[in-house]
Amino acid sequence: MSTPARVCILGATGSIGVQTLDIVRRHPARFIADTLVAHRNVDAMVALCRDFAPRLAVMADADAADRLATALRAAGADTRVEAGADAVAAAAADAAIDTVVAGIVGAAGLAANLAAAHAGKRILLANKEALVMTGPLFMAAVREHGATLLPIDSEHNAVFQVLPEGRLVRGVRKVWLTCSGGPFRDLPDLDLAGVTPEQACKHPNWSMGRKISVDSATLMNKGLEVIEAHWLFGAPAADIEVVIHPQSIVHSMVEYDDGSILAQLGNPDMRTPIAHALAWPERIEAGVPPLDLVTMPPLTFRAPDRARFPCLDLAYAALRQGGTAPAILNAANEVAVAAFLEGRIGFAAIPRTIEATLEAVPTVAAPDLNAVLLADSAARDAARALTGGGNRKP
Repeated sequence: MSTPARVCILGATGSIGVQTLDIVRRHPARFIADTLVAHRNVDAMVALCRDFAPRLAVMADADAADRLATALRAAGADTRVEAGADAVAAAAADAAIDTVVAGIVGAAGLAANLAAAHAGKRILLANKEALVMTGPLFMAAVREHGATLLPIDSEHNAVFQVLPEGRLVRGVRKVWLTCSGGPFRDLPDLDLAGVTPEQACKHPNWSMGRKISVDSATLMNKGLEVIEAHWLFGAPAADIEVVIHPQSIVHSMVEYDDGSILAQLGNPDMRTPIAHALAWPERIEAGVPPLDLVTMPPLTFRAPDRARFPCLDLAYAALRQGGTAPAILNAANEVAVAAFLEGRIGFAAIPRTIEATLEAVPTVAAPDLNAVLLADSAARDAARALTGGGNRKP
């Protein structure tokens, strides 16, 4: 057996982080949880550090880092604690690390993901925003610095699995991204305006965080995945289709010129794509029950209702426009979703806020990270003004 891979988990206390650590726990001879990174959930980090004894723990929030360090000293733990955004990025680029699991939600993970790419790491990407905001820059960094990029979103991981060598080749006609349709796929139009954050966060099939659950409910999550698929696999927007698949058994498909459609199937459990990427090109046990083909429900598919869920078309339009448009889209969505979760706007106002922000903030070329960050900041200010959140920095 070779030396265990040393893993840095960005977003260790979140859904992706917890499920990654479950895989690590199952395979102690293959993986070491070397570095754990979180924002401010001190209690959860204390428990994880006791369980996994990482070499390094990083909290983005300085006060949380102080409290974590105090708790670990009291417990006699040897884990070193660091704080701040720079420490998060440095952890992702640390020479001691083999694999970086990019599980921080939203634009907050962007700098660390880019740092991992520039350091040539094996990157397990769950953070869509790295590619949505900086697709050309991120992919260029991956190529130039010899990083290995493995998607762990269930849909992109499925596409990766059914493409030869995980990349687009001649003879591919379309990439099909499936989605459950979220909790409101069958809700009458008139009822959408009155849905609550609690209802939006009750995903029918997957266990996810609140922000991504709302994105699933609006179909913005799928729109962001369309942009991500474009950069991961080189497929033009016209060749990426979205289809509603309520059972979440078929995780995505690739259609070939000869009429074949290859699909990856499995129970809806994020440990499957995480385990696949952690061990790739090998396969390991993930703790996921095997799919029972005899007893599973009938598989159904239907087109998404784009009129009821306009976020999907907003994402396609931003991808086609290029430049800073996807970054503006993402920033406006993050602000709008936060406003909805805080009760300041209704569910139907999320796409309206995004569309108005895209109209208010000019799209320009994005030759470097600074241009992207300026667009992101302008979009957040515009979206906050629209949602009553004030003009303040994120």
